[in-house]
Amino acid sequence: MAHRDSRPVSSPSHPFRRALADTRRTSATSNGEDDLKLFVVSFTAFFVCFYSVLL
Repeated sequence: MAHRDSRPVSSPSHPFRRALADTRRTSATSNGEDDLKLFVVSFTAFFVCFYSVLL
């Protein structure tokens, strides 16, 4: 006889997996601020590297 669970098949069973599933849903709804921050950090790093090569 197979054991039946009351949870749906797609729901994570471990609390850590449930927490990861929640963060995945919230991080997918980015409003573009993360893209701007990534651009600024990347541009700054490129500028510092390029400037250090010239000196």
